[in-house]
Amino acid sequence: MSARGTLEELLERHGTTYAGEAGIRLRDTPRPLYQLLVLSHLLSARIRAEIAVASARALFSHGLRTPRRMADATWQERVDALGEGGYRRFDERTSTQLGEEALLLLDAHGGDLRRLRREAQDDTDMLGAGLRRFPGIGPAGADIFLREVQSVWPETAPHLDAKALQGAERLGLPTEPDELLRLAKGEDPAVLAAALVRGALDSG
Repeated sequence: MSARGTLEELLERHGTTYAGEAGIRLRDTPRPLYQLLVLSHLLSARIRAEIAVASARALFSHGLRTPRRMADATWQERVDALGEGGYRRFDERTSTQLGEEALLLLDAHGGDLRRLRREAQDDTDMLGAGLRRFPGIGPAGADIFLREVQSVWPETAPHLDAKALQGAERLGLPTEPDELLRLAKGEDPAVLAAALVRGALDSG
């Protein structure tokens, strides 16, 4: 199969962002951007992606969709919601981190990640460093956020990180971002990145 055919098959099978799978209608507004931060936090742990997505959905279904609601919830309420999603191995530590993360976002940025974006002044490295200041968001979590947010923050695109390029390599696709984007023929880079990551996980 040609590289284009392989990519088309991958996008047909996995052409949904993780935010979309978690029910987040991603826009450049505070609430969905915060929900993406929570999802990125959960996805960065050593736990199956489907459990992380289910746990994010459970948190949101309990009304924990904003940093204020997350901060005001009790530690046990957050643990219980995570448990509903199957996020049991890391639930206690993650509950604490989610509370601290929400408070930091409120205190440092008024609950609005767009302020962090403005502070970064279109510098993706600076943006990544800002994201890593949140409890529970390490390099992996920052990369997940940047992969997904490029749909609405175009200055971060294309963000095809090591995990996405690992997927490309395992599928026999080019590992240069520009070549992948040419092959994708205008596909949303966030969708492309998510599909490549899933390809890496499938073949791993």
